[in-house]
Amino acid sequence: MSKTSKKAASAARRAKIEEMRRAERARERRNRIITITLSTVIVVGLAGWGAYAINSANEKEEQQAAEAKKPVRGEKTWEAKKLTQKHVTGTVDYPMNPPVGGNHNKAWMTCEGNVYTKAIANENAVHSLEHGAVWVTYNDKATDADIKTLGDKVSTTPYTLMSPATDQTGTITLSAWGHQLTVDKASDPRVEQFLTKYVQGAQTPEKGATCGGGLTEA
Repeated sequence: MSKTSKKAASAARRAKIEEMRRAERARERRNRIITITLSTVIVVGLAGWGAYAINSANEKEEQQAAEAKKPVRGEKTWEAKKLTQKHVTGTVDYPMNPPVGGNHNKAWMTCEGNVYTKAIANENAVHSLEHGAVWVTYNDKATDADIKTLGDKVSTTPYTLMSPATDQTGTITLSAWGHQLTVDKASDPRVEQFLTKYVQGAQTPEKGATCGGGLTEA
């Protein structure tokens, strides 16, 4: 190969290499642009999703707070300021049956999901309500199946107690401090709503007080 041909070939190789380098640099620039663009899209997307998630969480909390303020359909309520909390001896003449608050015995009924098969004293049960318990009572109209269903529910729910109350008007009654609901069947969805709302609920005068260590017999 002549000297001139060698120079031409060398120049062609250098040109080819330079072309390859330019192409590589162009690819790198494109890749950087794509990477930056994708990163920006992802960041914007995550920011948008984060804002959406925060807004959704806030809306959910607001909705739950609003629901918590709503009474359970059909429940009766009494003003807390009218429900006195003195410890007394002897019986108390309560204005409602079963009672939902008022003066009471210094001893509470143990309410750690206790299912009592005999009637218990109102004065002791009211003290349990003061501690945030829900008291489930039933009369002779309640079926054996409903009594079992209620007993199973109460026995697995802290801060509840259950007992028969043959002198009450309603078939099944759920009582919390200042609140009461009467239903005909244990399957009524309001039973669960009432328990969820009022077991250690906002109505509790002595929130956090124990339900253990009380009386276990009437």
